[in-house]
Formats: sequence, C-alpha cells, structure tokens
Amino acid sequence: MKLVRFGDPGDERPGIVDRQGRIRDLSGHVSDFAPDTLSPTGLSAIAEIDAESLPIAPAGIRLGPCVGRVGKLICVGLNYSDHAAESGMPVPTEPVLFMKATSAIAGPNDDVEIPPGAQKVDWEVELGVVIGRQARYVTRERALDYVAGYCVVNDVSERAYQLERGGQWDKGKGCDTFGPLGPWLVTRDEIPDPQALDMWLEVDGKRYQNGNTKTMIFDVATLVSYISQFMSLQPGDVISTGTPPGVGMGQKPEPVYLRPGQTMRLGIAGLGEQHQRTVQARIEEAL
Repeated sequence: MKLVRFGDPGDERPGIVDRQGRIRDLSGHVSDFAPDTLSPTGLSAIAEIDAESLPIAPAGIRLGPCVGRVGKLICVGLNYSDHAAESGMPVPTEPVLFMKATSAIAGPNDDVEIPPGAQKVDWEVELGVVIGRQARYVTRERALDYVAGYCVVNDVSERAYQLERGGQWDKGKGCDTFGPLGPWLVTRDEIPDPQALDMWLEVDGKRYQNGNTKTMIFDVATLVSYISQFMSLQPGDVISTGTPPGVGMGQKPEPVYLRPGQTMRLGIAGLGEQHQRTVQARIEEAL
C-alpha cells in the first residue's frame, strides 16, 4: 500500500493511493498513520478496505508528512563510503547516530526555510525506515519484521551549524523544515529488498546525487538491530539511513550550497518524489 497524509499543516487526514494514482480519503476508517495504526494488525485492517469505495481527495491538495506523531527521527551519518570520502571523514566502523528534531518534520513538497544567517544549507536524499512495532534488542535476522514501511527523506543540513559550532551535529540538522517526509509511506510488502533502490536528487534541474541503497555500509536490517540495542524503537519512529555522494559540501572545486529561490527535486525508486522550494525564514518578533 501507498499511504499518504493530506491537508493543512497540523490538520492532515490519512489517505491511500488507489490503482489509478488518486488519493482516497481514509479518515472514515482510521484517525491517522501514527503509532496506534502502524502495527501489523493495523496495517492489515487498512489493507482489507476497498480503496475504490473511498472518497477522492481534492485535486492539488497539500501532502503532509507521511507519518503523524513521530516520536523519534533517528539519523545515520556517513553510511555510504563514498559520501564519507567526499566529507573528508573516515569510514565508520559502527553506525554514526544522531537525532533530528521532530519539529523539523515537514511535508514532501513544503518550502524549505533557510535559517537567518545560514550560509551552508545542504541537501541529502535518504531512505526512511518507519517502525511498526516496538523493537528492543532485536537480532538482525528479525529486524525487518519490525518495519512498517519506507519513505523518502531529505535530510537538509546546515553544515556550519553542524560542523563548526561546537561539535554536535544536531544543531545543523534540526532546523524547522529540515526533515521532509514522503510523499508516501510504502508498506514493507511492496519493497521486498530495501537494498536495491535507486535514489537521486536535483537542484534547479541539475542532477547532483545518483545512488543506490545497495552501497550502504550498514544495511537496513543491521541499522534497526543496532539502534534497538541503545534505545527502544516505537511504532511511528523513523530512521533516516544516510545519503549517497553528491551533497553540496562535497562539490569540486568549491562547495555548492542552497540559497533562497531554488528548487529541489528528489526521489527513490518505488517511494515517489519530493519537490521543495527554498525560501528565507522569517524572524518572528516576540509578542
């Protein structure tokens, strides 16, 4: 199934994509795609619904993040050896983990805001893994049983904040709008091998990233198992699994960074595409 959330920010409804690619409104059957509906039982119940009998969502409606009420957005750094090389960092011997603030989560086609004073905003197309049931100390062999599905993530990053402001990555990763999710949550049964997915990203029509999940250093099963040794994974948690080479920071002879007024287009085979416009963030005055 391809599951979507549509509507205004904070007021999204759950939907499903029918055989003709139209969004059907599921809100009469489930309240949201969130922790209480992402379990195997919850997804099986949704699969029993006749999508063709559901109301069609309005044309041109905004798509929200494909998962609601995300508890944790856990990211994996340097998970492609060629991306580690372009970043000037050693290939890790264990997964590099960091958190991205859930307040960074945005719809797949929402504007990406350039923070005030930011000079090094960068792009990263990544495979997102959505957890479907609690995972604690799981083995690699069982790890995929805990996955509800997959989605596209753009791990937008401000490199100066990330690398030049005191040694913690989180502050360069968690700015508002820096975590677009979607367009779809594609259930695990439609993606038999998460390690065989082409992925790409363009800025203003120029292709910067071309990769495939087969070149991950640590595959999805390894990541789910590994992370579950350090924290429990809950339904609705999302793991962003790292990016292939071609980020702005690694461009030669000079890095290339995003500025207001540009357009990003990115996608992963079977998981759909995102389209974002970059805008200057507004400074809000205190009341």
